[in-house]
Order: sequence, then C-alpha cells, then structure tokens
Amino acid sequence: MYWFDSAYEAVARFMDMGGNVLWLIAILLFVMWALIFERVWYFTAGWKKDVAQAIGTWEGRSERKSWEAHAIREKLISQSRMQINQYLPVIKTLVALCPLLGLLGTVTGMIEVFNIMAVTGGGDAKSMAGGVSRATIPTMAGMVAALSGVFANTYVTRVAQRESEFLEDNLTTDH
Repeated sequence: MYWFDSAYEAVARFMDMGGNVLWLIAILLFVMWALIFERVWYFTAGWKKDVAQAIGTWEGRSERKSWEAHAIREKLISQSRMQINQYLPVIKTLVALCPLLGLLGTVTGMIEVFNIMAVTGGGDAKSMAGGVSRATIPTMAGMVAALSGVFANTYVTRVAQRESEFLEDNLTTDH
C-alpha cells in the first residue's frame, strides 16, 4: 500500500502545481479515454454480432437485384456505419480541446505572475517562478493528453473505416 500512497501524493502535488485548469484537463482526458476504450471494446466484442446480424438480414432476402433491395442494402450499411462511427467525432473534439485547455492554464498562470508583479513590484523572483510553473504545467499536460488522444483516435478511426468497408464488401448484390 505504500506505493499507492506515494503515487497518490505525487499526483496530488502535480495537480496542485498545475492549478484548477489541470483538473479540467484530467476530467477531459478521463472522458476521452473512456470513449476510446468503449470503441475498442465495441470493435472487439459488439461489432461482430452487429455485422453478423446485418449480413444475416441481407442474406435472408430472396432477391437482391431490385432498386428496393439496393435501398435496403444501403440502409443496412448506413445503420452499421452509424454504430461504427459513434463517438468518433466526440473523441476528435476532445483531442482538440486538450491543448486549448492547456493554453487556458498558461493564461491563468501568467495572470498569477502579473498579479505577483503588481503586488511585490516585480522583485520577488521566487513567487514569479511559481506562477510561471503554474503556467507551463497545464500546457505540457494538455499537449501530452492531446498526443495520446491523436494516436488512439487514429487507430480507432482506421479500425472503423476498415470494418465499414468489410461490411460493404460482404453485402453482395446479385447483379
């Protein structure tokens, strides 16, 4: 349990050094990764059932040549794409918000530096360094969060595209 206590203390110190904006970045990061893990879980567990159901519905049709059959095929593909792409725009937006919140932390930290300069007359370098630290830590955290999200979003988007093409290829028409 000692390692847990020391890890908790290190995280708490880091969060205190970064200010309130760092908590916003942490919440955003948690939501982003929860959605990413949900998509990964869906592609490994839930998608197979959905694609089997769509293919079963299509293969269960007696005719697949008419305009109506093509419309039904497009409907099945469209419904599946909606399920595949669920949360992908939200993940992309959260990735874009991470560095913006980091910049918000930079601004709030610099406001603290200017406030210290106004109160002390600019002579207290130690206090100003604390404000600069409070400005740079959220920036770094926002960039790290965005980088991790960019790689994960790229992976999930590629899997979604590949699975969408797989379904479209397996819903064959009888020309």
